[in-house]
Amino acid sequence: MRIRGKMVTGTFQERPNRFLALVRVNDAIVPCFLPNPGRLHELLVPDVKVILKEASKGNRKTPYDLIGVWAKDQKISVDSKVPNQLLLEALRNRELEEFSMYRAVKPEWNFGHTRFDFLLTDGMERCLLEAKSCTLVEGRRAFFPDAPTERGRRHILDLMEARRKGYRACILFLVQRTDAQRFSPNDAVDPEFGRTLRQAATEGVEVYAYSSEFTGDEIVLRGKVGVDLSYLGTS
Repeated sequence: MRIRGKMVTGTFQERPNRFLALVRVNDAIVPCFLPNPGRLHELLVPDVKVILKEASKGNRKTPYDLIGVWAKDQKISVDSKVPNQLLLEALRNRELEEFSMYRAVKPEWNFGHTRFDFLLTDGMERCLLEAKSCTLVEGRRAFFPDAPTERGRRHILDLMEARRKGYRACILFLVQRTDAQRFSPNDAVDPEFGRTLRQAATEGVEVYAYSSEFTGDEIVLRGKVGVDLSYLGTS
């Protein structure tokens, strides 16, 4: 997935609220839109190098989007919209083995209380697919979420309901970095999410994880990340 627009670098200063970051660009402190509601505590530390994308002109109060962070010798995408955009390309190009049989890809499909990211069809089977952005990695293991998410739990509950009604139901965690070998739910942060995800897996909801890499002006889908749903504790 190519990133369109001019990019510049800066150093992160602080985060006044969930969607606003203050970044030093040259000698000025610039307000930037942060397209990620997660905590990102392990990434957004003072004076870390960040990547900004110039915003399109309009009524914006912020001239840049903060889209990436340098950490552990790699650029990590922190834009939570990336998984949908990247997976849409991959699904249409049939690059994901698990979903390569589907001819039609329909983004944003309503079912129950949820607007799922994709409905996939092959004329017979219907598959609902939800994508989640994951940026937290500790000890080569990726974790989701990095903050409690009632919305994420509701998505899983509706995937379970869809499965009972005959849909194929899947959730895919896109780890937006390259240093994870395994994925697990983050029981330390949101144990209820972990319990719900494990229950969903026992009822036939499929759980996948893939990694991606921020390379220059592109974000590239990489390989599968192993999924480990065993309970890892809350401390």
